Amino acid sequence: MSNIKRYKGMRRLFLLWAVFMAAMAAYADDVTFKADAPDAVVSGEQFRLTYTVNTHDVKNFRAPSMEGFNVLMGPSSSRQSSTNIINGKITSTQSITYTYILEAGKEGDYRIAGANITAKGKNVTSNALTIKVLPPDKTSGNGRRGGTSSSGSSSISADDLFILATVSKTSVYEQEAFLLTYKIYTVLNLTNFGALKSPDFKGFHSQEVELPSTKSFQLEHYKGRNYKTLVWTQHVLFPQQAGKLEIPACEFEATIAKAIQSVDPFDAFFNGGTNYVEMKKKISSPKITIDVKPLPGNRPASFSGAVGDFSISSSINATELKTNDALTVKLVISGVGNMKLIGTPEVGFPKDFEIYDPKVDNKQKLTSNGLSGNKVIEYLAIPRHAGTFTIPPVEFSYFDLKSNAYKTLTTEAYTVNVAKGEGSAEQVVADFTNKEDLKVIGKDIRFIKTGDVAFAPKGRFFAGSLAYYLWYLVPLCLFIAFAVIYRKQVKENANMAKVRTKKANKVAAKRMKQAARLLAANQKGEFYDEVLKALWGYISDKLNIPVSQLSKGNIAHELSQHGVDEELTKEFIDTLDQCEFARYAPGDESAAMDNVYTLAVNVISKMENTIKH
Repeated sequence: MSNIKRYKGMRRLFLLWAVFMAAMAAYADDVTFKADAPDAVVSGEQFRLTYTVNTHDVKNFRAPSMEGFNVLMGPSSSRQSSTNIINGKITSTQSITYTYILEAGKEGDYRIAGANITAKGKNVTSNALTIKVLPPDKTSGNGRRGGTSSSGSSSISADDLFILATVSKTSVYEQEAFLLTYKIYTVLNLTNFGALKSPDFKGFHSQEVELPSTKSFQLEHYKGRNYKTLVWTQHVLFPQQAGKLEIPACEFEATIAKAIQSVDPFDAFFNGGTNYVEMKKKISSPKITIDVKPLPGNRPASFSGAVGDFSISSSINATELKTNDALTVKLVISGVGNMKLIGTPEVGFPKDFEIYDPKVDNKQKLTSNGLSGNKVIEYLAIPRHAGTFTIPPVEFSYFDLKSNAYKTLTTEAYTVNVAKGEGSAEQVVADFTNKEDLKVIGKDIRFIKTGDVAFAPKGRFFAGSLAYYLWYLVPLCLFIAFAVIYRKQVKENANMAKVRTKKANKVAAKRMKQAARLLAANQKGEFYDEVLKALWGYISDKLNIPVSQLSKGNIAHELSQHGVDEELTKEFIDTLDQCEFARYAPGDESAAMDNVYTLAVNVISKMENTIKH
């Protein structure tokens, strides 16, 4: 019995060893060899250069040339290994690290090529490194890198901690994107940095760049000093009006651990004579003025506000189909620029087609030059009658920033053959000059009706009766009423400005309905974009002024011309400001989105009741 137990124990041990070896073999297939060092160092400073390979089966380590640096020590090697068993799954890691201690030489940019090693019988090369050597700090006592100030004073100099606001361009066209960056510079021990109090980007449409959640300081030489720097926030701005626009100063609150020299002998003995106290300091960024040039006046009819570099393509799902079949035309606008702010081109479907609202899919990413990607628009239409139809080409115009001129792109035209489908309405072609010429398409013979036929009693005639005259009078009255109403509608539709004004509330309601869906899905960025489109689009349609020519400044003037009081005008502009501010403000996002949605619906409703045409 003991032999059986011993056999089973050895069997389990063998299986465990086999699983372990299989895991080790599987893990050993991939060899990684990585070099690591600081991106920037100060001349005369010592730093570490390490090479790490993820296996112990290593030989023939060959280091590259390290010209520009003094090798103080190395290479020294160290081995690491670990094995974990979690829920029966074995994971194992092995590595060897080769370490050098280097001293930076003269200032400049230096490249260290990849090292070579033989691992598991294969030659492997590490990544190369580029290290920037900065000049010594002219104002620091040790002449080395920026760091905690050793001054005993409790004051914080404006040169020890500040924030810079920089832009990629200071002269742009309307709707041309540029990058705004807020960057921290410090030589102190910065322990906390408060959230940005978002400035009022008045006259701009702004989108915040998503930065890594874990931020790290980089070394930078600025005006003779070596600072620890950190990019705090970035925004891509789209100017909405021409003129001198100002990006106002914004405030930050920083917490610093300041070193204070103690005169207490006990502190000098036990703590080295240095204490650290937390200090708070408010700093603000400088104002920036942007020169925004207006777009040229010779705008093509198909221009809807697109500024950047774009291309357009089209496709159709079928050119041979039957009545009541779905026809889909797809437009793809690709490029970089103000993608979210451009309008949707119109496809000129024939009048016999039933047309549905287009479906828009934005696939874009934010870059310093604007939104890059494409806008896919699908148009759905259903032909109700047979025949041959032409869908004309679609024109798309944009302002090209490379040539500083408008460009118009045109898609191809499509010829669609629509055949009569099953279940379509019976078509009748009649020539009433001769009853024998009556033809019914789809049937050859009309059967004579048989059976009992009801006749009117003798002396009772339909002709001359009240019903007889009504039979002619009622249709005549209806025809006259229809002609008057139709003529009035044709006249009103000819006035595109009036049509646009009448439909302003309907278009805004549709956009707010989409905003409600985005609110329910908690899609913050898309929600605020849709609300801003609804507000700007509504006032543009209602006042018959293009969005590109609107600003918060001239809205007040235009609304006063239409009899809107100052209080309602202020409420509308405050709603725009609240929408832009809430997008970047900290706190309860759901509550902020609900509040913005309610404000927008209320102010549009009040405007609709006030502005009458």
